[in-house]
Amino acid sequence: MTPTNRRFLAVFLQIIVLGLQIGTVSAAAEETVSPFEPGERLTYKLRWKFFNAGTAVFQVQPTAELNGNPARHFVLTIRSSSFLDVFYKIRDRVESYTDLAVTRSLLYKNEQREGSYSRDVIVTFDWEAETAQFENRGEILDPIPVHPGTLDPLSIIYHLRMHPLALGNELTAPATDGKRLVIGKVKIVKKKRLKVPAGKFEAFLIEPVLESLGGVVKRSKAGGVEIWVSADHGRIPLKLSGKSSLGRFSAVLSSVESASHPHD
Repeated sequence: MTPTNRRFLAVFLQIIVLGLQIGTVSAAAEETVSPFEPGERLTYKLRWKFFNAGTAVFQVQPTAELNGNPARHFVLTIRSSSFLDVFYKIRDRVESYTDLAVTRSLLYKNEQREGSYSRDVIVTFDWEAETAQFENRGEILDPIPVHPGTLDPLSIIYHLRMHPLALGNELTAPATDGKRLVIGKVKIVKKKRLKVPAGKFEAFLIEPVLESLGGVVKRSKAGGVEIWVSADHGRIPLKLSGKSSLGRFSAVLSSVESASHPHD
């Protein structure tokens, strides 16, 4: 396998995660009861073409303390499958810290271990100055301005889950990786009963604005990416599927542990 193809495998896994991220942005009204609690663990099976590509696991950690204040703590881990490990081993870990209401990011970390490539990104937020600053192993970029309520690529998923969804809504929210600010946009276009390995759910189909994918996903009249989110109080991403320059890909919810939402 060529270095280019190996890098494509890493890009593929990032598409999966990015798709889950951009498909989950803020709605209009906040609910008082959180749909998730510490201990929740969502596991997704990742597939590329006909191959098992690996797993992605989202976890809600116990409440942390950051600069003397309580903070939400979320973790995402990505592992390539044993099949892909032979060619290009991937072990990524992403962490996010937010305020307790999940209305803005406080700290973001992204540790990537992909073949011989690695990086350790830290993004800090200064809410008095309304800026975010990117750092990677001593490389520190100039702070960039952010909007009030800006989230990082991981916490925006949990931000969505704090709010109700409705068919026909068009939703937006600001997010940053420390290098640029993006206004994520999606629309809710359909509702149906959906079966995934984790169970059966009433689900909303969410279509993201694909510019956030940087041209990797092919555009079509039917849309390049489909994201299904449970229509219950949990509002969990259930399935992502689409077509990219690397071929067809999908991420499907395989298990839910310690969840506080009802499902069949």
